[in-house]
Amino acid sequence: MEKQKLFKKIGSLQQLLYVRELEYHNGRADKLRVYDVKNEMLNFKCMIDKCLDISELSYKGVNFNFLSKPGLQGRNHYDTNGEEALRSIMGGMFFTAGYENICAPYTTNNKNYPMHGRMRTTPCENLSADCYYENDNYKIVIKGEAREAELFGENMLLRRKIETSFGSKKIILTDEVENQSYRDEPFLVLYHINFGFPLLDTDTEIIAPSKSVKGREDYSENKKSKWQIMEEPIDNEKEYCFSHEVISNANNFVTAGIVNNKLNLGFKITYDKKHLPYLLEWKSLMSGDYVVGLEPSNGYFGREYEERNNSLHMLKPFEKEKIVLEFEILDGKDDINNFKNEIRSIVYEEK
Repeated sequence: MEKQKLFKKIGSLQQLLYVRELEYHNGRADKLRVYDVKNEMLNFKCMIDKCLDISELSYKGVNFNFLSKPGLQGRNHYDTNGEEALRSIMGGMFFTAGYENICAPYTTNNKNYPMHGRMRTTPCENLSADCYYENDNYKIVIKGEAREAELFGENMLLRRKIETSFGSKKIILTDEVENQSYRDEPFLVLYHINFGFPLLDTDTEIIAPSKSVKGREDYSENKKSKWQIMEEPIDNEKEYCFSHEVISNANNFVTAGIVNNKLNLGFKITYDKKHLPYLLEWKSLMSGDYVVGLEPSNGYFGREYEERNNSLHMLKPFEKEKIVLEFEILDGKDDINNFKNEIRSIVYEEK
């Protein structure tokens, strides 16, 4: 809506859209700072103390994200302590795994690489949150920097921007990662995007332009024919992990997501395959841990795998890499059908 027409109908723009800094004072979330973003019917929270990862996201009051049993929490002393890190992995809408490691804990040459790396629990600095008009487009833009560094070790800087605009159902994430050391450094990154109830339910489809799917373990391999569907929860069921060989469109972009056909809602992810050549899927039917994660990545199944296969992605001294992901809410049958048709056309063209 044009600016002058809109202002005739509202007192403050905060009726419809805002960004506010909040601090929690309860339980494990005590002292966790977030930017609370409202864009009409879309609401999400960016964690200042966790590299601006998005903890919670809802649309029209419907929860989209998964939260693990410990619930919302800030930074903890056990975040990067071997298997204890499982107690700090709360899921959220997405968290950033990397940069030295992206999956399971790994130790080699007396050096520990913690589960999903250290970036996911790294606080931001040089922060800004702004709302402004760009012509008739009212934008919210959040920025911050997070540094993964060690004495005599790595010095990796993340510059992150998260933006949305009035009337849009999209969130655009832009990451620029720079190696500020004087040696080549591994740069492994995985965006752990986690869907939970009620968006995720037995009416939910997982959709991706997959050419082939491979299970991480034998029992995952045996379940790969059901990677697209969500079943009823099963007590004490194992988690499954799948690797997708995905097909990109003519511009080398990959589109994937999930759709709840009963709610007529979905979530679409778009990214450049050049920077994120792999798509991993984490699927858990376990009662109480009912979740699907879609995980664009530049590594396969973690630091150990990459080292064994001599495939660590590296950045040279002061080299930068920019990664852009676009998240979009799908609302209604038209949005959902357009998304499905987009995937079908990509797969059909490949054949």
